[in-house]
Amino acid sequence: MLYIRTDMNSTIASGHVMRCLAIAEAARDLGQDVTFITADEQPLPLIKEKGFPIIILNSVWNEMDRELPLLNELNFDKNEDHLLVDSYQVTEFYLRELNKYVDLWYIDDLNAFTYPVNGLVFYANYYKKYGIEDKYPETELLMGSSFAPLRKDYRGVAPKEIRKNVERILILSGGTDQYNVIGQVLEGLNKSKIKSVDAVCGIYNPRFDQLTAQYQKDTNVHIHKHLKNLHEYIKNADLVITAGGTTLYELCACGTPAVSYSIADNQLDNVSQFEEDGLIDYLGDVREQDICKNLSAIMEKYESPEFRLDRSRGMQEKVDGNGAEKIVKAILTQLRVEEL
Repeated sequence: MLYIRTDMNSTIASGHVMRCLAIAEAARDLGQDVTFITADEQPLPLIKEKGFPIIILNSVWNEMDRELPLLNELNFDKNEDHLLVDSYQVTEFYLRELNKYVDLWYIDDLNAFTYPVNGLVFYANYYKKYGIEDKYPETELLMGSSFAPLRKDYRGVAPKEIRKNVERILILSGGTDQYNVIGQVLEGLNKSKIKSVDAVCGIYNPRFDQLTAQYQKDTNVHIHKHLKNLHEYIKNADLVITAGGTTLYELCACGTPAVSYSIADNQLDNVSQFEEDGLIDYLGDVREQDICKNLSAIMEKYESPEFRLDRSRGMQEKVDGNGAEKIVKAILTQLRVEEL
């Protein structure tokens, strides 16, 4: 059995659960049973919708050490069961205790401390800066963008057809949008030349009704909430304006040109590396900068179809969309990376 321990709520939004669902679906496609473990019921609808069983601990999501007795009651089999943990709330004590009685894997992008686990997934494009290989001589390491855990909608995407003009813009903000980036971008964007502007509010965005009312008369502006077919909008867009995170890897798999902004410290390395690699331009940190001003300055070069085509091809070379399947195979078979 593959167990996945993760959480979702108004503070941490849905990113952890979404990438874990991608891994779970890949595992199911490979014939492996998967069970989710969560602190509370908040992720329940999303996980149940995908057809996976869930164990709810009724614990405190950001005090994970206290749930160890509850996990011990699950009677993991060290030789048969695998546990993948995806949470920034883990402690060294928590992982060390779990590693005593289950094959333990962890998804990381912070390098907060040296994790006492059997396997570590560090798919973030900036992994080289941390010297991870030297820190984990006995640990299975899955590093780099090829291991980005994307849903099957992003696997095997054909090269993107680049339109002559930027006709469709997609604006993404993550689960909460506490800084009202969607509102700011919609207000600052020159929408008169754009055929369609789609803005997607996350599941915890409190301004959805307000934005819907504000733009109901703008026939080329469409406000959505928690789209189930977001991948179709990403594939159809000519340009995406998005927060950093796993979404950047999804955009790469689709070859959809994009510009990014950051809303939290844990996104800074990600967005900076994509810009350094010449793939996704960075607008700045919304907590400190006027990203709309920067967007206006940067839009001109995206009007060039040749520029967008070059970006698109480079993005798809970076991410192939098969990361979730590679992760599952590594967990189940304990293969070295070179053999995958």
